[in-house]
Amino acid sequence: MTIWIIAAAGLVTATSAVRSTWSPCGLSMLASITPLAETGRGNRFRTTATWFVIGSTVGGLSLGTGMAALAAGVHALALSPTTIGIVALAAAALAVGSDTGVTGIRLPVHYRQVNERWLDQFRPWVYAAGFGWQIGTGLATYITTSAIYLMVVLAALAGHPVWAIALGAGFGLVRGLSVLLGRNITNPDALRAFHFKFYAAGPKVGRITVIAEMVAAGTVGWALSPVVGISTLAVVAIAALLMTRRRGQTETPADGTRSGAGVASGDYPVSERATAR
Repeated sequence: MTIWIIAAAGLVTATSAVRSTWSPCGLSMLASITPLAETGRGNRFRTTATWFVIGSTVGGLSLGTGMAALAAGVHALALSPTTIGIVALAAAALAVGSDTGVTGIRLPVHYRQVNERWLDQFRPWVYAAGFGWQIGTGLATYITTSAIYLMVVLAALAGHPVWAIALGAGFGLVRGLSVLLGRNITNPDALRAFHFKFYAAGPKVGRITVIAEMVAAGTVGWALSPVVGISTLAVVAIAALLMTRRRGQTETPADGTRSGAGVASGDYPVSERATAR
């Protein structure tokens, strides 16, 4: 069971880290730390970005340390593989329900962004590393997807502190590397063009994240038993169908016009729509 849990946790960690870049805080970073912005402040983007990646990775290690403590606790409890699998499956189902809105249940989100005043008050390495650390922890700023909660649960259920730390560090590193997406933003036109395309890609990334949560549920279900696995896949298929129908109804009003992108279109998961208000 452990190897299946770790595999599911790795998938969820990667997708949740990528998805979190589309949070209001992530979008703010991609507008605030760019070659254009850093040149205006008299700084070098390469140096600032390096500190941001370092800070985010350390933030991920901080998250990983917390998950490692939980994993050590789970290991000490000596729970049976069946119990661990059932808890993991329930957590994955809850994450899917929260991010799709199918069940009407929504996990709590954290409405907080980094303090933009740091950009004018501190040196580049201070605000870059500080912003990076907060974003890298995953829980200190806006929470865009329930996959972050699922990552914590799965890392703990794996019962291996070293793996938990590795997952946390990986999450933080991916979050930090996102700043490099804006490496070609050297003028206002490039900034506008980048964010238009980036924002438009958000709904697709959100759907991929939900699919990853579903795959995690199916993986754990199959590890419990083929019957549970097949049943889980059936439920996942129904959830995916409901999500698709719900999105289609929102995107195509009765008058035949197509609603706008982003929050209004309903493409974002429930937690994203809540944070974007």
